[in-house]
Amino acid sequence: MSCYVIAEIGVNHAGSVELANVMIDAAKEAGADAVKFQTFTAEKLVSSSTPKVKYQESTTDKDESHYQMIKSLEFAYEDHIPVFEYCKKLKIDFISTPYDIESAKFLVSIGVKIFKTASADIVDLSLHDFIAQHAESAIVSTGMATLGEIEPVVEIYRKYNCKLTLLHCVSNYPCATESLNLNVMETLSRAFLCDVGYSDHAVGPIPAVASVALGATVVEKHFTLDKNMIGPDHKASSDPKEFAELVTAIRETETALGSAIKSVQVEEMQMRKVSRKSLFLAQSIKKGEAFTAEMLTLKRPGTGIYEAELSVILGALSTKDLSEGEMLKVGDYKFV
Repeated sequence: MSCYVIAEIGVNHAGSVELANVMIDAAKEAGADAVKFQTFTAEKLVSSSTPKVKYQESTTDKDESHYQMIKSLEFAYEDHIPVFEYCKKLKIDFISTPYDIESAKFLVSIGVKIFKTASADIVDLSLHDFIAQHAESAIVSTGMATLGEIEPVVEIYRKYNCKLTLLHCVSNYPCATESLNLNVMETLSRAFLCDVGYSDHAVGPIPAVASVALGATVVEKHFTLDKNMIGPDHKASSDPKEFAELVTAIRETETALGSAIKSVQVEEMQMRKVSRKSLFLAQSIKKGEAFTAEMLTLKRPGTGIYEAELSVILGALSTKDLSEGEMLKVGDYKFV
């Protein structure tokens, strides 16, 4: 099964339907399976006293409050509808992250089937309970969370038999390579017996590609048209060229991972025949004479008898005169 690659547009559309649609075009062209948005209202999400985190301070106006920043990034409910329809037209999945139950209800009302939850909302059990009841599948980010915090969320999705994927994530933009700990995906898989994936906030394509090799069924990466655009997430996002390169690398990795069955590949057959060794006569032997170890040696090509048969051949009698340098063949010996 191919890894499901999500272009996280998030709030990088700056509230513009036109820009959102251009980004959807670019994500589709880059090879994304889905685009993801965020659905919220600032009044329900942020109190007036909420501070900005460090990366937001460095990427937005220092005189703008956290609330003002979130307010400027709102995507009106009514603006979701043309974007949702545009995704259907382009045959790319529309996903959104609701930050409250009212937003989740709206997404259900327009026909959204796949929901993604933010790492910060691992503790919003009521939101998870609603999504688990109404979504066809849910993708849950686990940044900043302990296994003990993840467990009750998994139980909610199991209760309603909602398909669940847990995304390993480090909640910083960008995050340090030494903090990635991609092996946590195996921990999540073993602990909760569900699909796992990776929400990538790292610089460069290597961590996301490595996650696929480790079993990620979903990879999410922030997406922008231009890292220099105004907004908190653009600098830590991939532009269309970078995203396309990431998708290509993921698909090549999947091809390289291939099958777990150890078999001889078609392209190996000529090499197998030429470079393997067969039994050859190291000295001449007369008809009726018994084969000894000194009479035989190994040489290329490998189209004859392998050394594994040597113990059987030793002591057998030659059926004909054989000259030094000849390849030993079936029928050149008989058992006494």
